Amino acid sequence: PAGAGRGAAGADGGAGPVGDSGERARGEAEAGGFEGDVDWQEETIIFALIERAQFKQNLYIYEKDKVDNEHFKGSFCDYMLFEIENAYAKFRRYTSPDEHPFTSPSLLSSPVLPPVAYPATLVPNSVNHNARILSAYVADLVPMVCDVGDDNNYGSSAVADVAVLQALSKRVHYGKFVAEAKWQEDPEGYARLVGERDRQGIWMRLSDFGVEKVLLERVRAKAATYGKEIGGAGAGAAGEEEEGGRWKVDPGKIVNIYKDYIIPMTKDVEVEYLMQRVENS
Repeated sequence: PAGAGRGAAGADGGAGPVGDSGERARGEAEAGGFEGDVDWQEETIIFALIERAQFKQNLYIYEKDKVDNEHFKGSFCDYMLFEIENAYAKFRRYTSPDEHPFTSPSLLSSPVLPPVAYPATLVPNSVNHNARILSAYVADLVPMVCDVGDDNNYGSSAVADVAVLQALSKRVHYGKFVAEAKWQEDPEGYARLVGERDRQGIWMRLSDFGVEKVLLERVRAKAATYGKEIGGAGAGAAGEEEEGGRWKVDPGKIVNIYKDYIIPMTKDVEVEYLMQRVENS
């Protein structure tokens, strides 16, 4: 099923026991140990993209105002996000500091569970890049991984969309915890750059291109392994040949999604968080 890959988030935002997500992120922000979460987030994103690729683009589900009733007005994809996120909100998923709904919080139900006392790992901030993630996903990512056309699988496509979008959001906004850990290593240096409003300087200081190169190589290897066609006659147009193999989604496309979208968006979140960290302190 969609989103059933390793690391699929629980209602409280964690992949494991209820309420553990914010606590785990706190420890990683303190220790700089992000490798485990980044690793399973990669797998979740790759599996979710492969799941979406089995359906055609089905652009009908992204057309505005196809759903228009007394409770909601928007695209079918937006409506699916609203309904699913409203259910998750009841079980306090979006009280976790590493979860961000695409739906306006004002439209979501209040939790039916008592609140979790998450440690104050991050400073108060309003960084939320979900609108940008959704726009890029519909305009660029869906055409990258899905065949052109309409197969009428609107519900299944939208469910798969939600899985991809939530995985992308979690990965991109995890940049807040990365930024906090880097701030703890060099508060004076980052404070100076923030004071100078030098966003490009912050971006470069946050960047480790050697680590990014290793990440992209790891993503390519995982995408090639998890998405390889086993004995079947055909992948769709998305599954192009690469080094003699056939894939449900060309591994190079998933690498490009990381290189051109996920990594830059994550660093933008890191920069914006650090700007707000100083301004709000």
